[in-house]
Amino acid sequence: MADARKPSVLFVCVHNAGRSQMAAAFLTHLGGDQVEVRSAGSAPADTVNPAVVEAMGEVGIDLSAQTPKILTTEAVQASDVVITMGCGDACPIFPGKQYLDWKLDDPAGQGVDAVRPIRDEIERRIHSLLVELRPART
Repeated sequence: MADARKPSVLFVCVHNAGRSQMAAAFLTHLGGDQVEVRSAGSAPADTVNPAVVEAMGEVGIDLSAQTPKILTTEAVQASDVVITMGCGDACPIFPGKQYLDWKLDDPAGQGVDAVRPIRDEIERRIHSLLVELRPART
């Protein structure tokens, strides 16, 4: 019988304080235990962007306890899909991984009004990603 291993997704941005945190939170929230989720940054910030925490709180997702994490080779190797958000050059490339680059505005230094459309675009992309990750039913 084939291993029904759940897919693993890694979201990467420079500071791991905005876009990748929102994407990981949406995938965790919408995908439940059907997918393994990681996020990291090539140069992580000290804290998650407060405007991002506020914007995600508006849709019922609490990021207040999250902390930015450093991108490691091990995290990339352990992931099936690696989604970069403005730092593709810093991400190591390994054969057999699917790499996507999501071009999204950077919420760094932005207020919550500027973060909301970025949040909403990430949520749309996560819905599409979940459809792609679902195993084909035969």
